[in-house]
Amino acid sequence: MKTLRNVLPKAAVIFIIFTLLCGIVYTGAVTGIAQLIFPKQANGSIIEVDGKKYGCELLGQQYTDEKHMWGRIMNLDVSTYKDENGKTLMYAAPSNLSPASEEYKKLVAERVEMLRAANPDMDEAAVPVDLVTCSGSGLDPHISPAAAEYQVARIAKTNSMTEDKVREIIQKCTSGKFLGIFGEETVNVLKVNLMLDGILR
Repeated sequence: MKTLRNVLPKAAVIFIIFTLLCGIVYTGAVTGIAQLIFPKQANGSIIEVDGKKYGCELLGQQYTDEKHMWGRIMNLDVSTYKDENGKTLMYAAPSNLSPASEEYKKLVAERVEMLRAANPDMDEAAVPVDLVTCSGSGLDPHISPAAAEYQVARIAKTNSMTEDKVREIIQKCTSGKFLGIFGEETVNVLKVNLMLDGILR
């Protein structure tokens, strides 16, 4: 009993010290350093122009009109969540469908048909796979350069631009391989569309 009485105060002091160190000091230091060195990333990588926020460059947004570039399939849920005022909140998540399931095959077939209808000039070309499949997160903001190129003719025509101008915009929104070796080149769909709208330059 005496041993327990001797140990408990020491244990309580150690617990409090490590709670302060790990829960407050460490967290505060990391947050402060992030704000100093990477302020944009630490605050959500928000794209803001003239005080107006257009979204996060790390989260996909769904575009299905002819004037804009389309991203990957998004599984949008508007029935699960509501805000404090009862308004419906949009939620996206991976589909978790098996590639061998009939539902998945139907989804891909529908997407292929939609893309071919929207891009008649590319009728003979194969549809890039990332345009007809979901990403692991369901919120991927990027597509491949091939998927972007597939849409160039439509975007140029509907925006009264030359195809070279559209490709120039795509190139500005393309990220290269990490260290020139790892990963693949990717195109940020939101940035491309904001540049097409004249919001980003």
